[in-house]
Amino acid sequence: MSRTSHVHIVSLLGYCYESSKRAIIYEFVENGSLDKFISGEASSKIDLRKMYEISLGVARGLQYLHYACKTRIIHFDIKPHNVLLGKDLCPKISDFGIARLCGSKESVLLMSKTVGTIGYIAPEVFSRMYGKVSHKSDVYSYGMLVLEMIGARSRSSVSNNNNSSMYFPDWIYTDLEKKECKRLLNEEITEDEDEDFAKKMVLVGLSCIQACPSDRPSMNRVVEMMEGSLSALEAPPKSLLHLTASLMLPLSFPKEDSSVSFQV
Repeated sequence: MSRTSHVHIVSLLGYCYESSKRAIIYEFVENGSLDKFISGEASSKIDLRKMYEISLGVARGLQYLHYACKTRIIHFDIKPHNVLLGKDLCPKISDFGIARLCGSKESVLLMSKTVGTIGYIAPEVFSRMYGKVSHKSDVYSYGMLVLEMIGARSRSSVSNNNNSSMYFPDWIYTDLEKKECKRLLNEEITEDEDEDFAKKMVLVGLSCIQACPSDRPSMNRVVEMMEGSLSALEAPPKSLLHLTASLMLPLSFPKEDSSVSFQV
């Protein structure tokens, strides 16, 4: 954290490391974490445009960590609990407890254990058969975060139908194919502009959670996609999404802060 300085990264003010006393002190972020706003009644307090702005801010923060920071940083734990919302709901990435530093040009890391939070961990962090662990692992977590921001509100309706065991991104993809994007937010989309924001977030999220790291966009590209025209975006091949289903099915619905760190 001491190596960072960005509007979408929480600022470190100080730390304590003395015997058993360990603590970090960072800026006060008045609106708490994002998870409080995308679950339960609090979700109605953020409109879709603001949700889009928050997701874009997180993307810019990750872009900074991956490409503009003095030393490239891979966060490894992007999730709603670790996105804090400041004044005007400006998002700030926090909690660098399991982050890794790496060279500015090469981000491939050799890891002896799995780290992260169940439901947001990239497939290659679980099994090297999917590829090498790199900055693209953060891209996967970001994609799951964006899809949760869009889909969390309709989980109850999904769990009550016959497809309750369907892999989380798959039912979102199905709604997109049927042009039922409004159903993702329980019919809360009232304007065409809002629907465009929802579609853009869905398409970017699906692109980010591809099983193979090389098929995911970089965070530079993610920011371009988020800032660009909706008409320029295409849905990724659905077949690639199923590659992760068998591995991640038990993790399809991240319900709580379930961090893991174990040997593989």
